[in-house]
Amino acid sequence: MLRKRFIALMLLLAGFGIGYFIYVGEYQKTSPIAKFPFKYGLDIQGGTELVYQADTSKIAPSELSQTMDALRDVIERRVNLFGVSEPVVQTEIANSLSAVPAQRLIVELPGVTDITKAVALIGQTPLLEFKVERPDGVEKTAITEAFSKAREALKQPGITDQQKQAIITSNPLLAEDPLYINTELNGSKLAKATLIFDSRTNEPKVLLTFTDEGRKLFADMTKANINKTVAIYLDGSPISTPVVREAILDGNAEISGSFTVLDAKALVGRLNSGALPVPIALLSTQTIGATLGQSALHSGVKAGIFGILIVALFLFLWYRIPGLVAIVALSIYIAIMLAIFKLIPVTLTAAGIAGFILSIGMAVDANILIFERMKEELKKGKDLSDAMHDGFARAWLSIRDSNISSMISAVILFWFGTSLVKGFALTLGIGVLISMFSAITVTRTFLFALGTSGHGRVVRFLFGNGLK
Repeated sequence: MLRKRFIALMLLLAGFGIGYFIYVGEYQKTSPIAKFPFKYGLDIQGGTELVYQADTSKIAPSELSQTMDALRDVIERRVNLFGVSEPVVQTEIANSLSAVPAQRLIVELPGVTDITKAVALIGQTPLLEFKVERPDGVEKTAITEAFSKAREALKQPGITDQQKQAIITSNPLLAEDPLYINTELNGSKLAKATLIFDSRTNEPKVLLTFTDEGRKLFADMTKANINKTVAIYLDGSPISTPVVREAILDGNAEISGSFTVLDAKALVGRLNSGALPVPIALLSTQTIGATLGQSALHSGVKAGIFGILIVALFLFLWYRIPGLVAIVALSIYIAIMLAIFKLIPVTLTAAGIAGFILSIGMAVDANILIFERMKEELKKGKDLSDAMHDGFARAWLSIRDSNISSMISAVILFWFGTSLVKGFALTLGIGVLISMFSAITVTRTFLFALGTSGHGRVVRFLFGNGLK
């Protein structure tokens, strides 16, 4: 009995310590514990959602998925450099009236409510392209003639900006470069960029190192274009057009030009943060204010507190001593869950808070199953100690099966759901696991630590349930 009471005391102290950890972390910001704050999602913390459309017209269908994955990874790296907390970057296919579905990129930035700043975080990422000389022929002649005619038309006196735009968009050949054509080598095949200096002139240069795939593409490109120029474009403008003297097989390329050291450093930083594999255009923005998010958080927390108090009152009035034990176990359960949310950390959204509250109900449900089984054993005339043992044993199978089915549902929701559904599934799944520990271990330990036995009228009243 002393051993059981010692374990129960340790559980109480542990629960109190975890609760203190949560309280200090939230209300004493100077404490070292405060470095573990709760992390909130976009719908609570407030922030910005940006929706971009990717221009994949020049990407082969077989490479579309890989390109969009590379685009997502690049944007994630770019956002992470600015210290945005828990950004969400995901791709989606938007069906449209055209034959080709639109490829979109959705960026959620919690805590960033300045749209201009948010757009700047994404827009600073450069588009790096390598182009080779366009061969002489009918196509080059047609493009050159189209540019000549367009230049003449644009020189007409009194022409308006609207008319200029109409001239440019009326001929699709004007979208082509008359001197260079695109290649498969672009920023997605870049491993890193490094600042170097010319050994003779001390001029700053940028050394590009390609991935294995980029190394092969660069070697093939230089082999096929010896004594020709290869143009390196950044954000649609040529920054270097070196002449290929020999095939380059080591996967390194140098960008030289009228760089200052600061310009070269800035270019290296932008390239290392990720060059976009395809151009993107901003479609829409949405900002959720921190005030609205905090209102949603307070409403959810208030609903949870009222719900817990009502459940606790029901447990005490209906189940008496076991109900009081269940309230203590439930408090420890809530403290453990909140500590896990801080330490993992779990990003809490409105849906995630709903999953947490639902898991509290499941934890109570397990206790009710146990207490009902105890009541049935007491009705059979068994001693209280035997009734508690048999009650736990009989309730375990039902608790196990219901929690396993809930865990399966949570895993499926997390695996296949969107980011919003995943928050709900994660908090629900963690809650189910901890609730099993709370109901089976904590409640059991506290009940047996009471040391009550017998089957008299007082015992039946204190450990029974209902009105009798």
